[in-house]
Amino acid sequence: MSEMPGSRVSLGLRERGKPAWAAATSHPIVRQIGAGTLPYETFRRYFEQNILYLEDYARAIGLIIGKSPDYDAADVLSRFLRQIVGIEIPSNVDFLHRVGGSPGTAGAMTAMLPVTYGYTRHLLYTSAQGSCAEGLAAVLPCQWSYGELAAPLAAALPAEPVCADWVSMFGNDSYSALVAETTGLLDRLADPGDAAAMARLAWIFDISTRYEVQFWDMAYDVPTGHGGPDADGGLTDGEPAGDGGLTDGEPASDGGLTDGEPAGDGVLTGKEPGR
Repeated sequence: MSEMPGSRVSLGLRERGKPAWAAATSHPIVRQIGAGTLPYETFRRYFEQNILYLEDYARAIGLIIGKSPDYDAADVLSRFLRQIVGIEIPSNVDFLHRVGGSPGTAGAMTAMLPVTYGYTRHLLYTSAQGSCAEGLAAVLPCQWSYGELAAPLAAALPAEPVCADWVSMFGNDSYSALVAETTGLLDRLADPGDAAAMARLAWIFDISTRYEVQFWDMAYDVPTGHGGPDADGGLTDGEPAGDGGLTDGEPASDGGLTDGEPAGDGVLTGKEPGR
């Protein structure tokens, strides 16, 4: 399979937040999926929230499409949206059934947990109020990190079928090629010479990356930064704090909002870089 892509602006954004990126792509849940040992209860909690997340993720991409500067950008973003709506949402519903859950189960899908809510409000606000490049900076950490974490796992698929099928959805050349196009679009739209614009893109990208760490933590039903079971099911102490640790101006451990984050109503406060 080809290497996960990225160049210029996109790689710079990823490298700037490298500790949190590493925490997201090597999270204990990722290791358990790769080993085929993730308990179905944990996977079920993840899928229940991820279906809700993906519905708003698709809405965010739709908002970004409306800001496309040209046909080529609209084409890339439309295929990105189709990946979510046509493949990932139906697959997540199927996965949820396979691990013993159901979207129709009373209480299972009626409300987003705080991390899911905070993350999706960040995506929707940025995509609605920001530029096309800013919207891309918000949605790319999810798409890109999943392709990156799945690539090595796809080389030796786990024996457990749900884990194997989940890895295969992201660890393939078609997915990698789409990531190359979306990161390439951000590279084309962003102006590296505009320091203020670059600071804002970095801020947006960093918040999304840290929310990725929180989303994995949430599936363990433990406070963010306090870790979760490692690959053999043992409970770690403090993982992934430090790499994916959260500080002032970033998403709070309970999914709450600290100074400098998108508020629940979408209002940006505090330490948001100026336009």
